[in-house]
Amino acid sequence: MPLRPDQLAAWASIATLVERLPRALDAQLQESCGLTHFEFGLLYALDTAPERTLRLSTLAGYASSTLSRLSRAFTRLERRGLVRRETDAADGRFTLGILTDAGHDLVQSALPGHHQLVRELVFDTLSDTEAAQLGEMSRRIAERIDPADVWTPTP
Repeated sequence: MPLRPDQLAAWASIATLVERLPRALDAQLQESCGLTHFEFGLLYALDTAPERTLRLSTLAGYASSTLSRLSRAFTRLERRGLVRRETDAADGRFTLGILTDAGHDLVQSALPGHHQLVRELVFDTLSDTEAAQLGEMSRRIAERIDPADVWTPTP
């Protein structure tokens, strides 16, 4: 059954957003700190984790990434001295990703510009109610695609 005209119009807007937003975020982060949005997301998740450490399998889940994609990104970040890997002492079957001090410093220096762009592109175009609704709708769609836990910021 084809989409109704109103559904097709909504889908066109969503598909365009899904294409344009990552490009804009990547461009700003590449310019400010030489990272992709994906790489920055990994560093940010580590930066907000207890002891700036997560199992790589957990980090891959948060990033909706395969372990191989995560490993390639992690290797690039390791070369820059932003992260390191260690075997999990609690369970040697797992590898931990650890944010270095240099990684923490880079995240902190990149955050103001990144947050400013997100504010300009997303939140300045919506009311607080609309932003909350968009967040809720996005969460529901993401859970429909994959019910695995998604990363959420800790207060």
